[in-house]
Amino acid sequence: MTSQPDHAWPDLTRVDLLPTTDALHLWSQVVGKVRLMLTPWINHSWHATLYLSARGFTSGLVHCRTRAFEMEFDLLEDVLRIDITDGQSRRVQLKPQSVAAFYGETMHMLAELELAVDIDPMPCEIPGAIAFTDDYALRPYDGDTARAYWRAMLQAHRVMQLFRSRFIGKCSPIHLFWGSFDLAVTRFSGRDAPPHPGGMPHVPNAVAREAYSREVSSSGFWPGGGRGPSFYSYAYPMPPNFNVAKVEPAAARFDVQLGEFILSYEAVQASADPDDALLRFLQTTYEAAADLAHWERARLERPQGFFGRPPDGT
Repeated sequence: MTSQPDHAWPDLTRVDLLPTTDALHLWSQVVGKVRLMLTPWINHSWHATLYLSARGFTSGLVHCRTRAFEMEFDLLEDVLRIDITDGQSRRVQLKPQSVAAFYGETMHMLAELELAVDIDPMPCEIPGAIAFTDDYALRPYDGDTARAYWRAMLQAHRVMQLFRSRFIGKCSPIHLFWGSFDLAVTRFSGRDAPPHPGGMPHVPNAVAREAYSREVSSSGFWPGGGRGPSFYSYAYPMPPNFNVAKVEPAAARFDVQLGEFILSYEAVQASADPDDALLRFLQTTYEAAADLAHWERARLERPQGFFGRPPDGT
């Protein structure tokens, strides 16, 4: 592992991002599906997500019958850590390898720890996906690249916390969805939404419809799917004229294919004030969705949260 200082807003134009983030995306699905199978269903699939951690990203605590464990992608050491509360542990190396090799080693380690679980080996939300067990293509992995992207996620998470603090209606945690490998936060108007059409690759329509059963404005950060790492914001259902709404900063644009607003990470990182640029994107795209859909904003919002005290405290 190459040691690097924890720079704010790393320059991702200097790294070949996608080979490593694609590998992490697929490997994270293995871990995410383990959590999915061992956790009771929570609305909007919030029970299955991952979370950023001080060393990478993690499943959080997972219960297996009367035992509990955690699976963490430790990007500082380039290992997947499997730690049980009784002190037992195993490690799976993060290195250039196939998805099948990573899957096999991870499931073997879980079995050794008597945490064996059956998961669906087909990746979710990836068109043309190959089952974990059949994906023998060598996946490049570079630790420095993984850490650079993780540090970008950490900065995004920090600013998203400020944005999250402005909303007192129903709102998700800031969590990492392994389906599309996006760090996301979702606000809810409190109203029901029309049934989602479904059709997501290898995702049952019932899952998509439950996830989008309420009207939302959702935003986040993802590797970009070939567009470059980007921030996004969308509304479901999409209100009329949302696609032509005026949002900030000037670099933000509506992507017709995706059906959402996009702001490149590069535009944020290179701006004079990256925090302000991202906050303006999150706030103005939310306001566009909420105003056009006539949300009860006065009931759902409050000023940005203070540190160490409640809004009306001292």
